[in-house]
Amino acid sequence: MNFKQWEGFQNGDWQSEIDVRGFIQTNYTPYEGDSNFLSAPTDKTKKLWEEVLELYKKEKENGGVLDIDTKTISTISAHEAGYIDKDLEEIVGLQTDKPLKRAIMPFGGIKIVEKSCNAYGKEVDPDVSRIFHTIRKTHNDGVFSVYTPDIRSARSSHLITGLPDGYGRGRIIGDYRRVALYGVDALIEEKKEELANLNVDILTENIIHEREEISEQIAALEQLKIMASQYGFDIAKPANNAKEAIQWTYFAYLGAVKDQNGAAMSLGRVTTFLDIYIERDLQNGTLTEEQAQELMDHFVMKLRLIRFLRTPEYNELFSGDPVWVTESIGGMGIDGRTLVTKNSYRMLYTLVNLGPAPEPNMTVLWSTRLPQGFKDFCADLSIKTSSIQYENDDLMRKYWGDDYGIACCVSAMRIGKQMQFFGARCNLAKTLLYAINGGRDELSGKQITPKFEPITSEYLDYNEVMAKFDTMMDYVSKIYIKALNAIHFMHDKYSYEAIEMALHDHEILRTMACGIAGLSVVADSLSAIKYAKVKVIRDETGLATDYQVEGDFPKYGNDDDRADEIAVMLTKTFLKKLKKYQTYRNSKTTLSILTITSNVVYGKATGNTPDGRRAGEPFGPGANPLHGRDVNGALAVMNSVSKLPYEYAQDGISYTFSITPATLGKDETARVHNLVSMLDGYFMREGHHINVNVFDKALLEDAMEHPEKYPQLTIRVSGYAVHFTKLTREQQLDVIHRTIHERI
Repeated sequence: MNFKQWEGFQNGDWQSEIDVRGFIQTNYTPYEGDSNFLSAPTDKTKKLWEEVLELYKKEKENGGVLDIDTKTISTISAHEAGYIDKDLEEIVGLQTDKPLKRAIMPFGGIKIVEKSCNAYGKEVDPDVSRIFHTIRKTHNDGVFSVYTPDIRSARSSHLITGLPDGYGRGRIIGDYRRVALYGVDALIEEKKEELANLNVDILTENIIHEREEISEQIAALEQLKIMASQYGFDIAKPANNAKEAIQWTYFAYLGAVKDQNGAAMSLGRVTTFLDIYIERDLQNGTLTEEQAQELMDHFVMKLRLIRFLRTPEYNELFSGDPVWVTESIGGMGIDGRTLVTKNSYRMLYTLVNLGPAPEPNMTVLWSTRLPQGFKDFCADLSIKTSSIQYENDDLMRKYWGDDYGIACCVSAMRIGKQMQFFGARCNLAKTLLYAINGGRDELSGKQITPKFEPITSEYLDYNEVMAKFDTMMDYVSKIYIKALNAIHFMHDKYSYEAIEMALHDHEILRTMACGIAGLSVVADSLSAIKYAKVKVIRDETGLATDYQVEGDFPKYGNDDDRADEIAVMLTKTFLKKLKKYQTYRNSKTTLSILTITSNVVYGKATGNTPDGRRAGEPFGPGANPLHGRDVNGALAVMNSVSKLPYEYAQDGISYTFSITPATLGKDETARVHNLVSMLDGYFMREGHHINVNVFDKALLEDAMEHPEKYPQLTIRVSGYAVHFTKLTREQQLDVIHRTIHERI
């Protein structure tokens, strides 16, 4: 390959094969300076952002959804071109023909689309309903046609919960950069070669499957060109300059969000890639720093407009209308050079120019070797906006190299070389209660699992509980993998992510991303049983419905190995059990400790637990201790969380950290210094992930009562950020009741 658009770039192997990482490593300019070069928003940016804020206001006044196109079945090129203000936009493209108008995507499930529309007073077009009820089978229909009775029971009792059988699985990061670097035609030729290589004498099931998928990928790339042409652009060839590189990359991402209503539609790792084009234009004198920031501001503005149509039940699980447009920023290269560039600063600076926001989900890949100026800049923005999360690049780079991105919240994967079968999570606390009750549900009394002998003693014995818990985890693991295999088989069959997978290599690593909720509840419960005395209270049928704890016990989150080691043991044990079962497409089983905001929903579905937690109360989010139980200060809880082994939880370990400004330091300089030191220390101890919130509880309480005063108040929750005022009242209270540290 040789394109005139590559003039000025350093030559390399990236010119003879699809190799974005090779291009980056050969051409990027590491930046170790400070933020003094950054530019304020242009007048054009200010005017356009004011129009967006007005749209936000109308969306909120209309109940959270501004409009829905109930007739057009969303595909990459189905909608006409749409604009916010064509005269002002430097980067163009919307999901539908108007900003914030949501699309219908019935390939995932027509009943879900109808329910979502009905929730906002809309009706799906009769022709669309007829087609998908009588002619075209959907992913949702396919899954429920093969679910076995044991899966249905586990699902309905919330033992396994949040499964992506009623929404798009998401968590697949297309390498959107490929469109800018190579142009679509070159990518199509690559896919045609892959198809030709599968022209074999014997068509096995796997070969047939692959040939069909590649054919769909080629068709999707052709549709991407059509979509771009609707806006007057020809993306068949590579981008000529920085503006086109951003536009081409955005078009590729836009194609994905037009095609799929995924649980998480991450952007990947585009910032350093785009800096190469910006630097070339700056050197050529065809771009100014002010214009470069304007392009990034407009790009981010578009990312903030991404919306999906979802059911009320989905919004309960994942509150705040998140999309997880996760962009991974910074990190270090394998060769020891920092991957921080000036554009890393520009991307983060949109939090200043446009104000704080949940999207894109700004994720800094932290290394203790990052340039000090960048560390300070990130910490300062965290303190001012609570809009950044951090993940341990020094830890993840060993597993994934230096060109990985974060899918959804905390899950790392190599860009364009890996994809994930998202699996939601099982309720580990409920699993423990089922072990005690012989498989009966503690709330309904129904027999959910195969019947076995419950514990009948007055006081719980640790060894007896662990033996039965071990058996129950075996059962739950088996049912969990069965459900996920069914889901992902049907998702590939009826709602395949053709454009996202077209931006992958042919040979990729697939992971089966399982998860657990309620880790801290179970760790504390087992600790109470082991180190205190736990008396069982049963109803007239013998069902254990409550527990009385006599004496004290060590609690997870206080840097006490007695409790923390139980949490470590649980993580290792559950993954080992999951790995016993064969997964769809021989995917690699991984585990996350992550709940999103659904820690509230999981808690509502779970009865009293042996640690003293009351029925219906929320779990701790992700890997957090239960609210209020971490009493030894911020460093102690960070030490506890950092003990959880990433080796056994490669899908991610989510930790949400909140601290008051005064606790962090007396002035801005001290706060920045202390936060940087805390992050360095946490990651040196191999902590994986941390959300950083810096606020006083009084601020949240005022925002809850006077939301009109805080339209852009952004907080980190569990692997993502939300506008606080978009949370339900119940979830707002959950956030307020979480530990906000007042001592380090």
